[in-house]
Amino acid sequence: MVLSFSELKELLEIKTKEYNAHSFIELDPVSIPHRFSKKEDIEISAFLAASIAWGQRKSIVANGLKLMHLMDNAPYDFVTQAPDSDFKRFETFVHRTFSSTDCIYFIHSLRNIYLKHNGLENLFTSGYNQGQTIKSAIIHFRNIFFEIPFPERTSKHIANPLKNSAAKRINMFLRWMVRDDKIVDFGLWQTIPKSALMLPLDLHTGNTSRKLGLLNRTQNDWNAVEEVTQALYKFDSKDPIKYDFALFGLGIYEGFK
Repeated sequence: MVLSFSELKELLEIKTKEYNAHSFIELDPVSIPHRFSKKEDIEISAFLAASIAWGQRKSIVANGLKLMHLMDNAPYDFVTQAPDSDFKRFETFVHRTFSSTDCIYFIHSLRNIYLKHNGLENLFTSGYNQGQTIKSAIIHFRNIFFEIPFPERTSKHIANPLKNSAAKRINMFLRWMVRDDKIVDFGLWQTIPKSALMLPLDLHTGNTSRKLGLLNRTQNDWNAVEEVTQALYKFDSKDPIKYDFALFGLGIYEGFK
């Protein structure tokens, strides 16, 4: 599809407004953190929901709700205070290749992050400040996430941009935390600018981006994330990742391939 700059911008703006709406929340993993009001509960539930966000959205939401139930619907209190005996309840949890072993480690690592590193916001912000990029934020976060002894199998569940991973789930989590539309995204973190966010690139947003001429790279990797984010930056340098809604909506709901 060949559109002029102004035509493409108009399409992206219209579709962003259409899908960046309250109606988007119910069937999306972002519905999990929207169940909470406390900052730390939102952060932790959002991180866990984003971490299992691959496969069918219905299954993701169902398992996200199951995780919250297993944490007594008080994720921050559970992460920081639950005795080790309570971790046995996760032994039957599984989401695709994310096993109970992975789940239990994630909670232990989150405990370390909140008790030793002043929480997820501080951790990602420290990494962002090191390089002034989301890439540096994710790399620093990943290093700390695995600073306590971990099962080797679990390392695959935290993306590594240094290995050219697109880091879709972490970028989605960061969009939720940083963007301040107050509709879908929470805007809880004021320490990272939304202009620095990177597109949560997946099969759908990748295919849509290519059809619209926003992305030439054929692989959905970190290089592609940088390419398409730079293209979106030309349409809105202050909030380029708002167009994630347009790209996702066109791909998922409108079969735009």
